[in-house]
Amino acid sequence: MNYETILVETKGNVGVITLNRPKALNALNSQLFKEMNGVLDGWENDQNIRCVVITGSDKAFAAGADIKEMEPLQFPGTYVDDFITPWDRMSRFRKPLVAAVAGYALGGGCEVAMMCDIILAADNAQFGQPEIKLGVIPGAGGTQRLTRIIGKAKTMELVLTGRMMGAEEAERSGLVARIVPLTDLKTEALKVAENIAALSLPAVMAAKECVQRAYETTLAEGIRGERRVFQSLFGTHDQKEGMNAFVSKRPPSFKHR
Repeated sequence: MNYETILVETKGNVGVITLNRPKALNALNSQLFKEMNGVLDGWENDQNIRCVVITGSDKAFAAGADIKEMEPLQFPGTYVDDFITPWDRMSRFRKPLVAAVAGYALGGGCEVAMMCDIILAADNAQFGQPEIKLGVIPGAGGTQRLTRIIGKAKTMELVLTGRMMGAEEAERSGLVARIVPLTDLKTEALKVAENIAALSLPAVMAAKECVQRAYETTLAEGIRGERRVFQSLFGTHDQKEGMNAFVSKRPPSFKHR
């Protein structure tokens, strides 16, 4: 299938989505999310896809939302049409998402990266929520996810001033898992995704669900939920295979069931 705003490919059990609006620094618009959400919907139920990489260009992961699309919008139209809510589809994708971020990840670009489970940043990456400079605020989770990830003080500074932070500061703040040389970024992101895709899919999905729950509930409730999920995995083929392989000192052969 041909897409206007993204490039889509599969590499073994890994799906790769590349944001592809080079003339607009991959600015995010409704068409892009319609196309990307459609791909994610298909991959959600495709057992051959077990991890997904989201990336952009060397210059921009996504420099923000498409202001030309947003500028004429009015309230209550944005409310009635539930503008921006479809952008949040990624956060409900059950399989792991790896963001490979180079260049600008600003506004909606930073928010899209935060919807992913692992962010690998090139050494030229720049993160920020500059919406305040346009007379608005982040609208796709920037005030919420960023606060939970890096804390109130630094989020307040970034959101209220609109300044950008580089890859090293983002890593120190806990936003980024690792910094990778720009030339190695996509190769390393694929390597991480391939490593995840080789593991038991039920266990990987359960692990993702439990880590996400840590942000959404109390510690006591999170631990109880984690324990129930842990116990439930003893009903899977892959738990038997994984533990038997360990005892037998051989590589496991997971069936993803």
